[in-house]
Amino acid sequence: MERVLEDRRRELEGELEILTHVPRDPTAAISFGKRVGEGTTEAVERIHTTSAARALAAMLDDVRRALAKLAEGSYGTCDSCGRAISPERLEAIPWAVLCIACAGARSGRRGGAS
Repeated sequence: MERVLEDRRRELEGELEILTHVPRDPTAAISFGKRVGEGTTEAVERIHTTSAARALAAMLDDVRRALAKLAEGSYGTCDSCGRAISPERLEAIPWAVLCIACAGARSGRRGGAS
């Protein structure tokens, strides 16, 4: 399991590096004008990239937490309620740190699940 989590951690770190790489001209003007042009396209692209980077960073946090739980011997236990995370959930999402019920409650509050 540790190898799976480490591989996923490295993969996510690489993806985040690509997404958060500063463009050649970070001072270029970006605007949302009335006409679709290069500035508007760039602005929309940056919004999309920022959203993707946030999702990857949240997943990376869960992967790192799962690795820590593995090291401390609490892997497979929900961080929120302390109950066991189902083996099926861990097989599907090895970095899950919340049981299905707690992940559902969290996604209802902030729009994401672990």
